[in-house]
Amino acid sequence: MRPLEVGAALRAACDMVDGMTTDHRSVRLERIENSRYTAINERGGTITIGTGAGTDFTPVELLLVSIGGCTAVDVDILTSRRAEPDSFEIVVDAEKVRDQAAGNHLADLQVTFRIRFPAGEQGDKARDLLPDAVRKSHDRLCTVSRTVELGTPIATLIE
Repeated sequence: MRPLEVGAALRAACDMVDGMTTDHRSVRLERIENSRYTAINERGGTITIGTGAGTDFTPVELLLVSIGGCTAVDVDILTSRRAEPDSFEIVVDAEKVRDQAAGNHLADLQVTFRIRFPAGEQGDKARDLLPDAVRKSHDRLCTVSRTVELGTPIATLIE
């Protein structure tokens, strides 16, 4: 594909909104039984969601997974160019608040990075890059945490 064709294909796949490029995302939930659902993405991947009575993830846990997973991918891509990590763990914590005035929400969200790189020059390069990679993910790259921090409104529709 020539450069002009690539640009045209990109514009066809994405819309421009207020000078920003948008790329539509969608998931579908299907009821399995009372308070248990299968979430299905556009590629056919599935995950089971429930109330926490069994091993299913709860919606709140999935929000924490989404925050951690998004930043993990960003940081992994950036640092693994220098060295493969010896260990890579992200922990996301929050306090669930039940507030009569503001409604239920999470507070004190914290993402902890526990990443270790091998000894040597390449590991040193990855370690040196880590703080900048975390900052870039938090400030610009991670769509999930950026959406949470910006406080994006959620529209509801009944069909």
